[in-house]
Amino acid sequence: METRTIIITPEQMHAQDGYCQRIRELWSQRGITPTAYVETYGCQQNEADSEQIRGLLENCGYSICNQAEGADVVVFNTCAIREHAEQRVFGNLGALTHTKRRHPSQKIFLCGCMAGQEHVAQRIRRSYPHVDVCFNPHHLWQVPEYLWRVLNRKERVFATEEVPGVIAEGLPQRREGKIKAWVSIMYGCNNFCSYCIVPYVRGRERSRKPEDVIRECRYLIEAGYKDITLLGQNVNSYGKDLGLGVDFADLLAEIAQIPGEFTLRFMTSHPKDASFKLFDTMSKYPNIAHHFHLPVQSGNDRILKEMNRHYDRAQYLKLVEYGRSVMPDIVFTSDIIVGFPGETEEEFEDTLSLCDQVRYDALFTFIYSPRKGTPAASMPDPTPKEEKNRRFDRLLDLQNRISMEKHRDYVGKTVRVLVDGTDGDLLTGRTDGGRLVRLPGDPEKLMGQFIPVHITGCTTWSLTGEPV
Repeated sequence: METRTIIITPEQMHAQDGYCQRIRELWSQRGITPTAYVETYGCQQNEADSEQIRGLLENCGYSICNQAEGADVVVFNTCAIREHAEQRVFGNLGALTHTKRRHPSQKIFLCGCMAGQEHVAQRIRRSYPHVDVCFNPHHLWQVPEYLWRVLNRKERVFATEEVPGVIAEGLPQRREGKIKAWVSIMYGCNNFCSYCIVPYVRGRERSRKPEDVIRECRYLIEAGYKDITLLGQNVNSYGKDLGLGVDFADLLAEIAQIPGEFTLRFMTSHPKDASFKLFDTMSKYPNIAHHFHLPVQSGNDRILKEMNRHYDRAQYLKLVEYGRSVMPDIVFTSDIIVGFPGETEEEFEDTLSLCDQVRYDALFTFIYSPRKGTPAASMPDPTPKEEKNRRFDRLLDLQNRISMEKHRDYVGKTVRVLVDGTDGDLLTGRTDGGRLVRLPGDPEKLMGQFIPVHITGCTTWSLTGEPV
């Protein structure tokens, strides 16, 4: 597996700009403004990648539209974490045969983590001839070049081979809205959890330079963005590959000191690299959200070892304890996998007891999904699907009870909320801890504003309140 990092040069980026210009001229000669549709599957990192894809397509003269039907370019930016997500993509990809039949000049791109798997690329070659371009995450910066090739040379493009991980600075971005922004601070992963395909499709960890991240954040804050989330597969290991003596807590502190009114968030963290220093930094700066998404995956030490997580239950609980000691109001959320190969009923009970002990505000829960090419995919898995479903339901019941109890504690309190959306006639917003709040109000006056909200009611999944 490639461990090098390739920095894309200004000359290489300039060459992509040249392709953008040629494509714009091509459409200008036809007197047409082309349209492009980008659909995203998966995590926030994929969302951030899609923003760059939209930015590159706009540079090529495309107008971004909201449906595949009639679009001149359709891009599926995909996820490979779970089998269900892959099957959904294949189904939707097959349906595009009809849109292309009605619009024969339509160009279809498949990219993202799915495209980083060789068996997927081979299936696309054989069974999806209407797909024009298939590329893995390392080639995102070459979208203009691939688009030019399929427009000009009428060829299919496959860029799915294993290559060193890249960092390409200066890519344009078309962000969704003017309130929230994703900022990737690093790419790839070195952890090789036994169930996870990400290191194989996104490559080894590589960090952006601190000055580049800070410059992007400063631009966003000065442009009026109020909610900035720093992204990485494991943000806690930021900077280890740079050798600059700057770790994630240092980067967080630098960004938090940029003048402006904003909330700073981050995800995702790996417990083995989370430090007391990071919690101390969060407690020091009021604009860093007191919300820590700390995936535990299992509460049992044997399963954690089989997962190759490099921490045990006691170490994890020590992090939670320290976080609450310096920030009593901290909100913890987590990921949990139910039914990992060989998990016994007693081992699952350890997960339930950990959830009862930590009392997360919310959980993202999954039934184990085997991923081809990962060590866990070849492990014996004798537990019937029905039993895994039963355990999954028990975990949901426990977490729903805890979430409801925690939300009831909000009722009668006044909390700071960033108004960032609508739901029917109501506005929606998020607390600093990431809790969803529904409230009445005028969107023209309140959208994008931090306001105090008196919480008057709750459900398992959200709060309701009145602006103060």
